[in-house]
Amino acid sequence: MLAAKVVSEFKKSGYFVIPGVIDAVLNRRLGAFVGGITSRAGSRRLLDEAWCARLAGALRGDARIRSLLPHDAVAVQCTLFDKSPTKNWLVTLHQDLSIPVQGRVDSPECSGWSEKEGQVYVQPPLSVLEQLVAVRIHLDECPVESGALRVVPRSHLEGRLSRERAEALRSLHDETVVPVARGGALVMRPLILHASSKATSLAPRRVLHFVFGPPKLPLGLEWRWAV
Repeated sequence: MLAAKVVSEFKKSGYFVIPGVIDAVLNRRLGAFVGGITSRAGSRRLLDEAWCARLAGALRGDARIRSLLPHDAVAVQCTLFDKSPTKNWLVTLHQDLSIPVQGRVDSPECSGWSEKEGQVYVQPPLSVLEQLVAVRIHLDECPVESGALRVVPRSHLEGRLSRERAEALRSLHDETVVPVARGGALVMRPLILHASSKATSLAPRRVLHFVFGPPKLPLGLEWRWAV
């Protein structure tokens, strides 16, 4: 019954916080793994790393998370966001619309082709975006002062949004700040409107942002990663 309520709430609001996904021992190990890339604000290619691929499998195996993922979900991306006093930034209100793929295809249903860290990205049809689920693993405490994510509940139900429609939805539903404790997960639809402020705390805020999607893509597209 509890699981059904969680799934219902997730479908309605577009996000849900699950505490205690990562225990203290694993959290220290993950901190050591990501330590080698903390000279930058993050990286989008972590699924190339064996430890990250294993973690993706463990997350998919967690019953609390699995109930919120698409059927036969695969991990298609993992990004490290490493916010600190020396690597601090704000993110304006937006939706996540791009996915990493093996290469370009000739289709009018695909747009916004780009390249990041040597990897091809595209904005696929809405039918693909609606199936995606992001799982944000917090390696540090993430209160408001650390730049916790702000979301506009239910905005994921509106499809791709113009700037004007996004602002209207923010006025209608307001923003919700989503603090997450160390080791917790914020599960969210990438289509939900979200933003974050600069951190005002001196503490680090490291987040592993996984994206899970369906095993196959339409239009001849192929995932760059499918773990």
